[in-house]
Amino acid sequence: MKVLLAEDDDLTRETLTEILQEEGYQVMAACDGHEALDLWGVDQPDIVLLDIMMPDLSGYDVCRQIRKLDVNIPVIFVSAKSEEIDVVVGLELGADDFLRKPFGKQELLARIRALLRRVTVTPESPMFHYGEWVVWITQLRATWGEREVDLTPREVRILQMLHKHSPKAVSRDAILNDCWGMDYFPESRTLDQHISNLRKKLGDRWIETVRGVGYQYGS
Repeated sequence: MKVLLAEDDDLTRETLTEILQEEGYQVMAACDGHEALDLWGVDQPDIVLLDIMMPDLSGYDVCRQIRKLDVNIPVIFVSAKSEEIDVVVGLELGADDFLRKPFGKQELLARIRALLRRVTVTPESPMFHYGEWVVWITQLRATWGEREVDLTPREVRILQMLHKHSPKAVSRDAILNDCWGMDYFPESRTLDQHISNLRKKLGDRWIETVRGVGYQYGS
């Protein structure tokens, strides 16, 4: 498995490279965003780890460019930036997870394994109806009359799961397991942020919170 790692801090980049190589990953290490995109063009990786604060071309910019080329490859932001807005922007750009520095070796490896296990999803249909919305799976968008919103791959997966199990509520753990494989991190706020983003895009009524359980398809 090939990992594209973009990190401008030399010590951090070397440390992460060593950790990943010890686990058997082939690491394509870049010191900035431009080099990361160059490496992508040479040999496409299986997963991408991006620092946000890099000179000239930020991790956000790199993620934006990658998502134009591949909507399915797992992308994890690894950054010291930890404000809610930083997480929101990262997820809106299509990242699958956001890992805050400092973090432990085992947490990093577990999250990588989790995303790689869930990377292949074969939709049964190119679209499905979610209330008044039509969700276009491969096009990563939802439409309702003349209204249209862009969706991330993870947001589409969440909507698919809630739709599939309607009218039953789906537990947080089940969503994390199905969409991330993150059964090790049942308290992860990543799901909460994705749900918040979806409500802003589609409207609060379409995703209901079931206290003590999780979420369900709204009406």
